[in-house]
Amino acid sequence: MLAITNAIIYDGKGNRFEDQDLIIENGKFAKLVPASKIPDFYHVIDAQGKVLTPGLIDVHTHLGISEEGVGLEGADYNETSSSVTPSLRAIDGINPMEIGFEDARKSGVTTAQIMPGSANVIGGEMVILKTAGNIVDEMVVKSPSGMKAALGENPKRFHGGKGRMPVTRMGVAAQLREKLIEAQNYLHKEEKERKLDLENLAKVLKKEIPLRVHAHRADDILTALRIKREFDIDMTIEHCTEGHKIAAFIAKHDVKVSVGPTMSTRSKVELKDKGWTTIKTLMDAGIACSLTTDHPVVGIDYLVTSAVHAIRNGLSEQEALQTITLNAAKHLGIEDRVGSIEPGKDADFVIWSGSPFDLLSKAEHVYIEGEEV
Repeated sequence: MLAITNAIIYDGKGNRFEDQDLIIENGKFAKLVPASKIPDFYHVIDAQGKVLTPGLIDVHTHLGISEEGVGLEGADYNETSSSVTPSLRAIDGINPMEIGFEDARKSGVTTAQIMPGSANVIGGEMVILKTAGNIVDEMVVKSPSGMKAALGENPKRFHGGKGRMPVTRMGVAAQLREKLIEAQNYLHKEEKERKLDLENLAKVLKKEIPLRVHAHRADDILTALRIKREFDIDMTIEHCTEGHKIAAFIAKHDVKVSVGPTMSTRSKVELKDKGWTTIKTLMDAGIACSLTTDHPVVGIDYLVTSAVHAIRNGLSEQEALQTITLNAAKHLGIEDRVGSIEPGKDADFVIWSGSPFDLLSKAEHVYIEGEEV
């Protein structure tokens, strides 16, 4: 039994509490109670007037599957031997002892979605993990959590550069459609041999998991939405760099969007119009948005820094916090477990030395399921 007293609590839902103590039981948030109403048998932690928030969530990373400072031996995120690889599972390539997990914990990130890279038209299944642990299977929050797809320059460059399809954006979209149609036909067969690639894609067609589509340019976003309509599937748009140009149209499609890594450089033509006002424009259009670092494109320890930049460009502090807490949990479909301080949810939280949006503040204490990590 744990009680946190004397904290300024931001619950991730837009509420702020200064006169409530937080009760944690069996690794879950239990309740907020008036100050000084803590039973004697609780272990009490005095936050000394510091800020407490839900644990942060990064919705789009390659944590542990693209290892930092290792080189080829740690590059397990792009199976470039083929342009279409839905049979892959990111969980099989993750090193949970990779230093990025430590960076995540130290910066208040307690949950992350980890996915294959964007070299392939279809990259494989992704997984959501807590950021503490040595056994991947024991860190899982949800597996699989989506199927990776990618449009635009990356599949063209990786595979077209080797003289094979896809060479054009038309070829990228065609390969995605062809594989989805193959999976449709597979689903309709009464007797069928097991085919892992089609079994995994069938989960998308049956709406068990969403197709999460890497798309930067506005025209690629439109292609993704076209495919969503054609196949009647659930979808998220990942990156959405030029989403501000077509925000009203995106808003008609019931999709959630991750924005970022806006802290990166303009390393390719698709990023030439990137900017911090994109997420504000999308949210003003009524689109559910999250921020991402795309770690290790930008280090996961800069997730809260990304939120600071969004505040500088129009988001309120509460809106910015939600992009890396509750909105992020909803993006991943795990809002029943994480993302806000509510009874029954995992006790993942951070005690900051000051405002989390002051870059001089530190994540002094980080808890996952009621245990300090």
